[in-house]
Amino acid sequence: MSCTDARYSFELYPPRTERAAAALPATIDRLAAVHPDFISVTYGAGGSSRTASLDVLRYIIERTDVSAMAHLTCVGSSHEEAHRLIREFLDAGIRRFLAVRGDPPADLPAGEDGIGDIRTTAELVQLIHRVQAERAPYGELSVPGLPAQAVLQHREHVQIAVAAFPNGHPSSHSISQDIDALLAKQAAGANLGITQLFFHAEDYLHFAQRAAEAGVTFPILPGIMPVTSPARLKRMLELSGEDLPSDLAIELEVEPTDEGRREIGIDWAARLGRRLLDGGAPGLHLYTFNQHEAVLSMLDRIGVLPEGGAEHTHTPKKPATEKETA
Repeated sequence: MSCTDARYSFELYPPRTERAAAALPATIDRLAAVHPDFISVTYGAGGSSRTASLDVLRYIIERTDVSAMAHLTCVGSSHEEAHRLIREFLDAGIRRFLAVRGDPPADLPAGEDGIGDIRTTAELVQLIHRVQAERAPYGELSVPGLPAQAVLQHREHVQIAVAAFPNGHPSSHSISQDIDALLAKQAAGANLGITQLFFHAEDYLHFAQRAAEAGVTFPILPGIMPVTSPARLKRMLELSGEDLPSDLAIELEVEPTDEGRREIGIDWAARLGRRLLDGGAPGLHLYTFNQHEAVLSMLDRIGVLPEGGAEHTHTPKKPATEKETA
């Protein structure tokens, strides 16, 4: 894929403090200004950040022209609870989801697995499609020459992404098992993959090739993030379980200045992103850590941003109920 034709998307997480909440809208506006394919918002385990996630998603829907993707995990939920949660997201205007089963609590009593009624991601994918079908079984379209109330069998569909693991899920025994899991999610109705963090282009390219050869037909977006400090790298490794990328770690450790480390991280991520696109990746999914500067600078260096690049400004869309002031 040509870098100039590349698609890209961003991931945010709900703010954890009032200060972070106050700063997040400006970050969303800057990310929306470069017209990403979507902006996704994470969802805490056990629903711990449901309200905060919905607030961020509603801001994206109401104040920008960008599509919003909701992460959805139903570990520990009953079917009734999961149904109600999915309906709440759909009623808020969400038509894109990242479905993940989630991890059960670590402090469960002996003999309990804590997973709940939704045992697999494939079941969650099926449930999202079912709830949407129940909510909007058909649509009414204007057809020249037919009465205004003519009903056509046209249903609004949802996009459901699922996680992919180029270097293997922590609980899997082989890459083949991970690909079999993707095939099961595809059969359930998943239509997009987004990978866990990784550090070498070959990890993704080999995985994507094997998945395609096995019959996975939906696009798989590589998930990457500029690493601008040793502390950020450590956190990434904790989240992903990936092995330490020694070359990047050494460069970050020996550089004495914050600005120098930022430059190293952005350049390293830009080279990775360019290699992925040149190798055939359908786009890039950027983990932002709720900061826009590094990911926009990275995309600008790759050459995928619209005219104006990382310096482009954005005027947020006003809600329909907001009156213009003199």
